[in-house]
Amino acid sequence: MKALIAALLFSFQPNSVIGTWVNIDDETGVEKSEIVLYIEDGKLYGRIERLLLPEDQGKVCVNCKGKEKDQPIEGLIIVKGLEQEGDSWTDGDIMDPANGKLYDCTISLDDANTLNVRGFLGFSFLGRTQIWKRKS
Repeated sequence: MKALIAALLFSFQPNSVIGTWVNIDDETGVEKSEIVLYIEDGKLYGRIERLLLPEDQGKVCVNCKGKEKDQPIEGLIIVKGLEQEGDSWTDGDIMDPANGKLYDCTISLDDANTLNVRGFLGFSFLGRTQIWKRKS
């Protein structure tokens, strides 16, 4: 119940990362999925709500490890345990369901409707950034 109240409070803040976002492939510019970002126990998590490309419908995470292995990608929690640090969320992980790999992650708002999601290994400058757009 506390998590729900916290999520509702954050969702009414105009500069909140909480809500539904559409991730855009950084190489092709194609919208790939809808991801719901939410707060649980003070940390940020993200779940794939819906895959947008017809060819991705029904896919499972064959390259994932542990309990995520062979689970449907829709419903998979891919953003895990980020902590707020100023205007950014950091010190957590993001998982790429295409290869099952975990990356360090930093998320920050560019503006109220644009999110910068950076995945990296070890050093932030050795990673890549995806742009997510707030679902309207």
